[in-house]
Parts: sequence; C-alpha cells; structure tokens
Amino acid sequence: MRTTPPMAPSTSTPHPDRPLTGHPTPPARPPGAGRHVLAVVVGVQLAISIGFFAVMAHLVTYLRHDLGLLAGTIAVVLGVRVALQNMLFLPAGAITDAVGPARAGALACALRAAGFAVLGVIDGPAGLLGAAAVLAVGGALFHPAAQSLLAGVPPARRARGFAAYVVAGQVGAVAGPPVGLALLAGGFGLLSAAAAGAWAVGAVLFLLLPAERGAAARAGARLTGGVSAVLRDRDFRRFAMTAAPTTLLADQIVTVVPLKEVGAGSTTLFFCVVAVAMAAVQPWCAAGGRGERPWVLRCGLVCAGLGYLALLAMPSGDGGHLVVLLVAAVLHGLAQGLMQSALFQTVTRCAPSGRFGVYFGLVSFVAGVAALTGGFVVGRLFDAGGGAAAMAPAGLALVAVLSAAVLRLPASTTGRDLR
Repeated sequence: MRTTPPMAPSTSTPHPDRPLTGHPTPPARPPGAGRHVLAVVVGVQLAISIGFFAVMAHLVTYLRHDLGLLAGTIAVVLGVRVALQNMLFLPAGAITDAVGPARAGALACALRAAGFAVLGVIDGPAGLLGAAAVLAVGGALFHPAAQSLLAGVPPARRARGFAAYVVAGQVGAVAGPPVGLALLAGGFGLLSAAAAGAWAVGAVLFLLLPAERGAAARAGARLTGGVSAVLRDRDFRRFAMTAAPTTLLADQIVTVVPLKEVGAGSTTLFFCVVAVAMAAVQPWCAAGGRGERPWVLRCGLVCAGLGYLALLAMPSGDGGHLVVLLVAAVLHGLAQGLMQSALFQTVTRCAPSGRFGVYFGLVSFVAGVAALTGGFVVGRLFDAGGGAAAMAPAGLALVAVLSAAVLRLPASTTGRDLR
C-alpha cells in the first residue's frame, strides 16, 4: 500500500501492474477531466448529505409524534433501510462497474429522490417500508458509484479529491439537522420535498459527466464476471474479513453515546466534534499519500478502541464527564477519518481496471453484515443493564484492537493468485 496505482495507458494494452481482464483498458481522461469529475462528485456529496441528514435527524420524531407509530414499527422501518442497503452493496458494485459509475450515480440519486418524496406523503407502515427499500437501493448504488469516479481521477488529485469528498459529507452532517429544523416550520412534506430536490440535482449533475466509452459493450461481461472475480481473490477476501469491524465501530457510537445518558446537548456536541475531527484529519491523510500506508488503517482501529474505552471510563455527573466525552469524540472522529481514507486507497490499489465497484461492494457488504450482527449484540447488552451494559463499549474496544492486530492488507494485483 506504499505505491499509488498508475493511470491506465491510452492504448488497449493492459498495464503491467494490472491482471488481464479480457477488456481493453479505457483511454486516459484529458488533463482537465479530473478536476471536473471531482467538482461534480464533491458538489453532489455536499448537496445530498445536507438533504439526507436534514430528514434523518427529524424522521424518528415525525414517525413517532406526527404519525403515531409504535417504537417497534419505527425500528423495523429504519432497520429495513440499513439491512437492505448493506445486503445490496456487492451486487450494486457489480452494476456500477457494468453500466459505468456516472450512470449508476444518476440512478442512485433518482431512487433516493423518489424515496424521500414518498416519505413526505405516505403515512402507513406498508408505504414507509416501500420508501425505506427504495432509499436502501439508492444508497447501495451511490457509494460505489461516487467512489469509483474518485478512484478514476489522476493519482495526483485522487487523495485530495477523496479528502474533499469526506469533508463535504461531514459539512452536510453538521449543517443538515439545523436546515431540516428550519424547513420543518413548513411541515415534514416540505422537508422531504427539499431533500428529494437535492438528490434530483445530484442525478442531473451525474448525467452531465461523460459516460465511459464502450461501457454498453462490456456491461454484460462485467456484470456476470465481476462478483465471481472478487470472490476468487483470496487475498482481498481475507482483507475484507479482517477489516469488517470498521463500520460496526463507526456506527455504534450512535447507540452507545445516547445510552450513556449524557443529555441531548452533550450528545449533539459529541457528534459535532466527531464530524470536525473526521474532516480535520483529511488533509493530513491526503498529503504525501499517507492514506495509502498500511499503518493508517491500524491506527484508525486503535483510535476507535481507545474512544470506546474513554466512554467506558466516563464518570457520572456533571464534573468531568464532558471532558472525557470530548476526548472520546476526537478519538472517534480521527478513527473514522483514518479508516475511510485507508479503505478507499486500499480498494483503489487492489481492484483491477474497471472493477472498483465490485471490490468496494465486497468490503462494504462484509462490513455491513458485521455491523448488523454486532449492533444486535450491543443492543441486547444495554437492554440487560448493569454490568452487561458496561461490556458493550469494552467489547467494541476489544474488537477494534483484535482487528488491528490481525489486519493484513493485500498486495497489489501484480503477481497475485486470483483464483
């Protein structure tokens, strides 16, 4: 992971650092194309992140108090979106490779726009489940599409482009909830319509990007061969398994921190600090290609483990809990920033030409399964209360340390047995 993958040559001869895939290597983009792609992807990320978090920050309150749904029904609706999205990452990655990331991104944004529009007009469980399923399909397509576009820009701009992409997402995470609160003055229908509009703009911007040449001719072969190709890559499969806890460690702070009963204000401050720390570490990751170095992912996992230990040791009362909470927030923000950068760079380096989507899909699928399983265990431990509740952050810290210890980053595709 010390070298940046070279750009594909403009001829149809496969690059010596990539295995033969049976398809000609796509021509290199003109010098200005990378800037255009980055501007579109980062702009879309900012717009749709504000729209997404504007709705999701207030969705539970709307479902509970405006629609009068039971807590169990709300949990099912939200759980269906997360579970289905995780299950679809692998096939969505293959579809992204088959049709091209620009077209897949446009489809993803259109589906998300439709899902958010439906949320504003549906008031029954069946319709809400349908909207959740549409949102899940759109989310499963969006992430491999956007990151495939980033992986295809010239190496000199790639790391900085991904850093800007992450920062834009965190700006949306912080700005979205207050924007949503302001729009709620006009009702939840206005809020959901505004979010749908943001995603619709994203679809148009993706359609403005040039489609990959020859994508239609290669679509069938990529769709049928992509999944089987990544599943035959034993070295990358091993990496996906050892890196699986990354999503679990990032997601569970949403559960652990509120259940520590620190108060709504302190919880809000915690997540704002996480977003700031995650964005702040991106320039460091991008400079000098640091995100490509093997120890970065291990450091991210260790930071996550230390963050959960800080939450475990947090004193009760108003005395010192806020200081410890802020330390934990910084650690979690650094962890997520380091892990996201390292995972992107690893997939970019290891995926053969035209196969970033399915390689990204495998990592996301395995991580999603681990997150769902681990989240169920954490919830049961907190429900048991007492000493069992304290085992939840301790167990997450142990998972982080063990993952860092056994993590083995795959070599580049050069000379690897992909059977």
